[in-house]
Amino acid sequence: MRNGTRLGIDVGTVRIGVSRSDPQGMLALPIETVRRADDDSDVTRILALVEEYEAAEIVVGHPLALSGRSTASTADAVAFAHRLAAASAVPVRLVDERLSTVSASTALYAGGKRAKAQRQVVDQAAATVILQHALDSERSSGNPPGTPVTPNIGL
Repeated sequence: MRNGTRLGIDVGTVRIGVSRSDPQGMLALPIETVRRADDDSDVTRILALVEEYEAAEIVVGHPLALSGRSTASTADAVAFAHRLAAASAVPVRLVDERLSTVSASTALYAGGKRAKAQRQVVDQAAATVILQHALDSERSSGNPPGTPVTPNIGL
């Protein structure tokens, strides 16, 4: 298992959930919801969090359909991951996130958060699910999770 804090990113059309791991890569924790923007202020904020938490890597959720096919959300998340990779000094990886938002919503509901109250934190919770899945996958396989993102390739 590689050491170093990672940031987990759940890309939405309106909000971006952000989580972080501990430096040993054992546990993911929610940290912030960033407003999606056309002016790169969203990328700027995430890069500030990379610096603040001294992150060694960014893990972006790759939202595929249950069948494994790409959707409009897939293209949007991949494009956002490429924007991050182009601006970041740390590596960016895409990790399968199927059902992460459903899992996050279910957990929040079970914890007493009703639908309206969930809106403020569901993106952070989904980012936490994505990152924890990536950490667990790396721990069990010994390999970095997902696919590395190379800036401006594959758009």
